[in-house]
Amino acid sequence: MPQIRPITDLRNTNEISDICHAKKEPVFITKNGYGDLVIMSIETYEQLTELSAIDVAISEAEEEVEKGAELLDAKETLASLRRRHFG
Repeated sequence: MPQIRPITDLRNTNEISDICHAKKEPVFITKNGYGDLVIMSIETYEQLTELSAIDVAISEAEEEVEKGAELLDAKETLASLRRRHFG
């Protein structure tokens, strides 16, 4: 369940930091009862950006296939790369 905290809780930065690291998910900060900020640990941010990059790469690959890009056999391609780079 997401943590939702009022902006006044930002005065206690150590507590917010501990929550971000312990829960490994964003903490949502409200201002006057409305969503205002999202705070997360660097580790969580890096995981989210990595997943986003993977999603983008998959979407691009799907678009290429729809446009008729040549599909390669994974086993053959990996074997070729191994031969070329590892002897």
